[in-house]
Amino acid sequence: MDSFDWKMLAALQADARLTNQEVGNMIGLSASQCSRRRTALEEAGVIAGYSARLDSKAVGLDVLAFVHVNLQAHDAKSLRAFQRLVESDDAIQEAHAVSGDADYMLKVVAENLEQLADFVTNTLLVSDTISHVKSYVVLKQMKQTSQLPTKR
Repeated sequence: MDSFDWKMLAALQADARLTNQEVGNMIGLSASQCSRRRTALEEAGVIAGYSARLDSKAVGLDVLAFVHVNLQAHDAKSLRAFQRLVESDDAIQEAHAVSGDADYMLKVVAENLEQLADFVTNTLLVSDTISHVKSYVVLKQMKQTSQLPTKR
């Protein structure tokens, strides 16, 4: 990837709705050059897709929490069961296997604290694969981005 590709990625991360002409005007390439480069970046998997970013509070999801999860066992059956649980619940925005005290860290959204408590109690704690749960409610969000660094 060259500097034009990095500039294109930065522009598209800021606004994926930009046309090839608009991107070209921003980075100094023609629309057809931008189209070829964008297609190549998509085919290479660098651009994984396009989506709309929703404001969680605007759609009624006022609570954000990080949930520390420990599993009962780490055998293949338990891991598959936990994977199914994670994939089946839309409240779970992200799930990461981590080092340290937790096996996994989940990013969870909820309408309110009651809904979060219900999720922890009736989804996580009832699972045979989970031994321990600790939740951390976000009091103030200082930064949120899905944009990757493009300065190279």
